Amino acid sequence: MSSLAREPRGWLLMLAIGLIALNMRGPLVAVAPVIAQLEDDLGFTPVELGFLTGIPVLCFALAAPLASLAGRKLGPEFAITLTLLGVLFGVVVRSAGGGALVMLGTVILGVAITIGNIVVPLIIRRDFTPARQGAAMGTYTAALNIGSFLTSMVSAPLAELLGWRPAIAASGLFAVAAAAVWAIAVGRRAFIPAAVPAADPRRPGKLTSRWITAALTFGFAGQAFSYYGVTAWLPSLLSDELGMAPAAAGAGSSLFQILAIVGGLGVPLAARFASTTAVGLALGLLWLTVPVGLLLAPELWWLWCSFGGVAQGGGITLIFLAIIRLARDQASAARMSAVVQGTGYSFGAVAPTLLGYVHGTTGAWTGPLLMILCSVAAFILGTSLSLRRVPKPH
Repeated sequence: MSSLAREPRGWLLMLAIGLIALNMRGPLVAVAPVIAQLEDDLGFTPVELGFLTGIPVLCFALAAPLASLAGRKLGPEFAITLTLLGVLFGVVVRSAGGGALVMLGTVILGVAITIGNIVVPLIIRRDFTPARQGAAMGTYTAALNIGSFLTSMVSAPLAELLGWRPAIAASGLFAVAAAAVWAIAVGRRAFIPAAVPAADPRRPGKLTSRWITAALTFGFAGQAFSYYGVTAWLPSLLSDELGMAPAAAGAGSSLFQILAIVGGLGVPLAARFASTTAVGLALGLLWLTVPVGLLLAPELWWLWCSFGGVAQGGGITLIFLAIIRLARDQASAARMSAVVQGTGYSFGAVAPTLLGYVHGTTGAWTGPLLMILCSVAAFILGTSLSLRRVPKPH
């Protein structure tokens, strides 16, 4: 294990990870607040707009094997540099031209961010002691949601002031800041490819057996389906069921996103005092309040959105922690992360379309909420089967 996190510069690496995380979701959500301007200016159809917002999640799924390969063959430091350069390039391309460039820039963003999705947990696993891995992972996942929240808050005002192109280009500043701190934190390794040693086939691999990977994948698929389904349709549900104005319904969605910070930072702390299985079950119960609460008592939406926000932020933190603690070496962790994320995000990618189809067919939200209930059950089952093997940090 690298001693970097134990050195005085360890705090700089933690800061770099937080800044990198701002780039992992923020540039993707920058489009949502200016979607009307895109539609008017570029003539996008509703189908094209739906495809535009779905491209990144498809990339998370389809490009995961490529991202894992990049991490192994180029080394995590250089791979993160590629991520940040790719984010900056994608943001510039997306804001520079017509509809084709918007689509192309979004694809570049999705592929670049997929590399970061795979590689950041590997850096946390290698460069932080087991006792500090939880704090580093919590910082990472909390910053994912901070980036989304900040970008969502400033994109619309910037678009009114400067236009939609500068508004969605502004998220590139996150990449510049992260690249500067990353270069200082890891030095010349940020610019030199260095392959990760292959896994030793002679070492026992009980903790990373196929069934544990399958269980984690099943749990993450449930997490991703629930998250992207709720994110896509929560404002519409609140508007339909409670007659809320679009601004108020959007505020409910923001509550679901911002409280993920509590889950991301709280899970590592809770895992110090309780087993990871118990923490996973608690998160599952919080997740269940979203579909059950919205079915039985939708007027308490703010409570269910709060509980769900904590659950979704904590859920992804817990699964990533499980990956880095169950894998026996860096190469195994890279492969495990690619399988779990690639498969899980595939389910997340289809969630908005599938839930929208069910709602459109039935004319009600009962069917979609029951589907969310089933996906949360998958999260609970998958994590319960796998988390009991996660070793406690010491």
